Amino acid sequence: MTPSDDPLTTHTRHASRVIEVPVHRVLDALLDPLALPAWNPAFRRVHGPTTARPGDTYAINVRGLPGRLTYDETGPLSIAMRWQIPGFAEDGNWQLQPGKRGVMVSHGFTHHGPLASLLEPAFRTVAELRLERLARYSAAADSTRRATARPEG
Repeated sequence: MTPSDDPLTTHTRHASRVIEVPVHRVLDALLDPLALPAWNPAFRRVHGPTTARPGDTYAINVRGLPGRLTYDETGPLSIAMRWQIPGFAEDGNWQLQPGKRGVMVSHGFTHHGPLASLLEPAFRTVAELRLERLARYSAAADSTRRATARPEG
């Protein structure tokens, strides 16, 4: 049995919510890896290209631990990524469905590795927290964009 098959070291979480901004604002946030620390505090640093493409790998620092982040899929309405640090890996995905009120965003992840069970209680509400932070970050970016686009009168 591999660590990813072991139920004691594998945990999955999922959440969804509407984010009331245009879909491209959410995509901008998800596909700008260097901005991840601005809305996901687990990422202290991300180094690499500014726009994600499938196969791109980034050096990351997660709560003081070195690791790497790889984008597996980059849209247009589905993003998949994997990040890992010693003893822990996360396979995450984001599904976007544009609607009249904004975009329905579904986020799920599966954790693997020996630290997954130890950290599982801390991750029970992380999918919801990430969606909330992504919503705030995307709304702020949308507000800033609209404010700078207004003609002066």
